[in-house]
Amino acid sequence: MDKARVREVIAKRVAQELKDGDVVNLGIGLPTMVANYVPEGMDVTFQSENGFVGLGPAPEEGKEDKDLVNAGGQHVTINPGGAFFDSSMSFSIIRGGHVDITVLGALQVDQKGNLANWMIPGKMVPGMGGAMDLVVGAKKVIVAMEHTAKGKAKILKECKLPLTAAGEVDMIITEMAVIQVSKDGLFLTEIGPETTVEEVIRLTEAELTVSEMLKVMDV
Repeated sequence: MDKARVREVIAKRVAQELKDGDVVNLGIGLPTMVANYVPEGMDVTFQSENGFVGLGPAPEEGKEDKDLVNAGGQHVTINPGGAFFDSSMSFSIIRGGHVDITVLGALQVDQKGNLANWMIPGKMVPGMGGAMDLVVGAKKVIVAMEHTAKGKAKILKECKLPLTAAGEVDMIITEMAVIQVSKDGLFLTEIGPETTVEEVIRLTEAELTVSEMLKVMDV
């Protein structure tokens, strides 16, 4: 599976978790692709932490509005009825529990639902940004990421990097697996279209319980 297909599989599967009427925050990078796969006719409102609601799909090449970017500086579109506001209003929405789902990437996730997604070893980083607020304020937290980094597991028994939040992750979606996080550990409920249970287990350091209802992702 090439890089483009990996990202497509993850984004399409995350989009299946959205429900009509949801307010959803999409993190920087891969999660922004989820907006491209919202089922037709579904009413989902995307919120950007830098101050607006009503994000649409990525703009066509050459039709970008230089003044319309998301929190990661990527060009976006805005749907009819969208609204712009300042950071205090944006974070009132987030901290006030008005975001139904937040989708974000991760460097590491562990079997207790802990998340590490901001401290990159050996690199200068500005900080964790709004992720700290989002994972605590949102009703459901979905980590959307590639299953491994250079062949090394990212789903661990215990995070080794500084945490963004403890025990807040509800679901992990990779190109290889859909994993539900519960107080009893990690449950493998779906596998990717080009993998096996054995391969998922081999590339996951954390302990996985394989669901009796295990199925292949429909992507």
